[in-house]
Amino acid sequence: MDRNEQQIQEIPLRNLNSPEDDERRRRIRNIFLKYDTDQNGYLSVPELKRLIKEKRCTDIPKHAVEQLVKLSDHDNDGRLNFEEFSKLCTENSHLLRNLCVKYCSIVVPPRNVEQSDVTDGEYEENMKFWPPPLVMVIFSIMEIIFFVVDIVKTQETDGTSTSGPMATLFIYNPHLRHEVWRFQTYMFVHIGKMHLLTNLGIQIFLGCALEVVHCWWRVMLVYLAGVLAGSMGTSLFTPRVFLAGASGGVYALITAHIATIVMNWKQMEYAIVQLFVFSVFCISDLGMSIYNSITNPFDKVGYIAHASGALAGFLVGIGVLRNLRVESWERKLWWCAVVIYFMLMIGGTMYHFINPSHFY
Repeated sequence: MDRNEQQIQEIPLRNLNSPEDDERRRRIRNIFLKYDTDQNGYLSVPELKRLIKEKRCTDIPKHAVEQLVKLSDHDNDGRLNFEEFSKLCTENSHLLRNLCVKYCSIVVPPRNVEQSDVTDGEYEENMKFWPPPLVMVIFSIMEIIFFVVDIVKTQETDGTSTSGPMATLFIYNPHLRHEVWRFQTYMFVHIGKMHLLTNLGIQIFLGCALEVVHCWWRVMLVYLAGVLAGSMGTSLFTPRVFLAGASGGVYALITAHIATIVMNWKQMEYAIVQLFVFSVFCISDLGMSIYNSITNPFDKVGYIAHASGALAGFLVGIGVLRNLRVESWERKLWWCAVVIYFMLMIGGTMYHFINPSHFY
């Protein structure tokens, strides 16, 4: 060990506020020593680029290295010592990312570093902010665009039109079942402003948090499975009902999250609180929808789509979302969930062909 490395090793760790900060500083020091290839006690621009290329600093763009070094190089020697690098990794971190980490650590289960089937490391290191969680954002933007186009084209002032060009083409119309895309694309069409805003709020704040930990394609599968199950259930049980909105997908996200709580109970913070909150929300909303449909025959809420999306989200969530510690009973539950979902969807599809008179 040369003198510079010894000096870095001897940097005190007691000047921060918490054990978490001390541990973060140790990790930063280890990273610094690893990428200080010439062991001179400094990180040059090429060394910092290599660090970013290997995704050890995922929130720093490679093209901004020179500018970041310039801003962080307080002694103006064109390179970063450990203290400057440490400040770059902490003080200059994106505020949005830090807020996302805190939010996601509450919403989704942290990794347990003692498990053999996951990569050791801090929870923050296992969140993937690149590529950013954009699937739910993209879906939300499309839903907003479709809604605005319909309102503008129909010149409605109350924001409740479903007769515009987007709704006409994409809404689930029970008389146009042969246009099979409608079983999925009705998610882009919403009846009113509150309908749209409610779905957007849940799918962005919950969906994006799930994307950060579980990966975008897993969350997308859950969401789309819920949407498809919503239209399938509506077609089977209320075959003359029109359907609009992403509520099936939204409920799928909620119940998929409930599934992750069940499957990762020991690894979750505030597991019982989250299970209580999300379960109460689902049960109360579904209960109100069913009650309104019974007492008010003109009620337009597709409670069957909500319930079907919720069931699909729970089943697909067990099968698709990551399970941090796989127990033997959970493997059996995984197979049961996957088989039940596919049996329900295949059975519903076959029923459309076997008994077409049911739908007219």
